[in-house]
Amino acid sequence: MDEVRREYVDGPEGQVHVRRAGRPGEGGRPLLCLHLSPGSGRMYEELLAELGAGRFALAPDTPGFGASDPPRDGPAIATYARTMLALLDHYGLPEVDVLGYHTGSKIAVELALAAPDRVRSLVLVSAPHYTDEELAAQERQLAVPRRPESDGSHLVRQFTELVRWAPAGTPLELLQREFAEQQRAGEQAHWGYLAAFAYRHADHLPRVRQPVLLLCPGDDLEEPTLRARDLIATGRFLHLPEWGHQMMVTRTAEVAALVREHSDAS
Repeated sequence: MDEVRREYVDGPEGQVHVRRAGRPGEGGRPLLCLHLSPGSGRMYEELLAELGAGRFALAPDTPGFGASDPPRDGPAIATYARTMLALLDHYGLPEVDVLGYHTGSKIAVELALAAPDRVRSLVLVSAPHYTDEELAAQERQLAVPRRPESDGSHLVRQFTELVRWAPAGTPLELLQREFAEQQRAGEQAHWGYLAAFAYRHADHLPRVRQPVLLLCPGDDLEEPTLRARDLIATGRFLHLPEWGHQMMVTRTAEVAALVREHSDAS
């Protein structure tokens, strides 16, 4: 296990809060970890500690989430990808492997397309290939501001959703940790959804030529991710119906093993 440290880096949208383990230039190829929306890089702390002993691993808070400054305007996935490129420049990383989770998977794909000489391989956790009807429903439900209610019922609904999609036996303390991180985005929490829903995997994932490992856990994006199997040009698809949210914490060693196997083969 390696120590996880935190720091701020200047980026094109303001300061970016970064968790990191290991040292640049030491060990295997660096790993960039991109979180879901809303949320933060905290979801990767245990994985960073696991992998940091053998490589430099970093998990930034996407602009507008966690402790990173928000973008000046409603962002696009390309906005987030530019920030990640700035981080690679800051740490002097000529090439990396990228792990992306939900919205993070779309940022990973865009980064691979925008800088193909700097992204060696991708591990994606969920890559939903929505029908038009599904996408419209997601937009109505999630891509809207969350208005606070005086009785706190909006918070109860949000926590209940976390419980609903967590595998049986997931410690409630982990869900509470994730819930707290989700609140940090405030009134702009839906910006990540707006960016994600405007970026369709069907249009972009088939263009990725780097090796892709697409993990499909049994979470809220399982069904549309099952349809994405044929969107991968190079790589493989792994269905993990017993896995789900909080897998970076509850299955740290297993995730680390998959990342190592895929990146080493790339």
